[in-house]
Amino acid sequence: GKMKEKTDRRARRQVCRAPDDFKGGFSMKLIYAIVSSDDSSSVSGALTQNGFFATKLASTGGVLMSGNTTFLICTDDENVDQVIRIIGDHSKKRKQMVSSTAGYGLGSYSPFPVEVTVGGATIIVTDVQRFEKL
Repeated sequence: GKMKEKTDRRARRQVCRAPDDFKGGFSMKLIYAIVSSDDSSSVSGALTQNGFFATKLASTGGVLMSGNTTFLICTDDENVDQVIRIIGDHSKKRKQMVSSTAGYGLGSYSPFPVEVTVGGATIIVTDVQRFEKL
């Protein structure tokens, strides 16, 4: 019931927390994952379902300067491959037709639609020097 749910949620939040008697050897990573806004809710749901918590930031970029979501995910080193696999499974590349005037940065303008690749994910993994949950 409700009590079990609260306990489970609290336990999952501890994933990135070092034990109180921590003396070293704790390897944490911060994953920046930039995904299309179209894939954001699918990625977010899959991460949560697998016990990972992420901070979501609205962002723009890419050839079309389109809407993206940047996820910040803090996890143990051993979970990085799993997180990347989850993100990859829920953020697929696809082709999209856009008017050439919307193709800012493409370098050529024509009156015809242009096919561009959208979706997918850009992932950056960095070491975490310090992590505190206050």
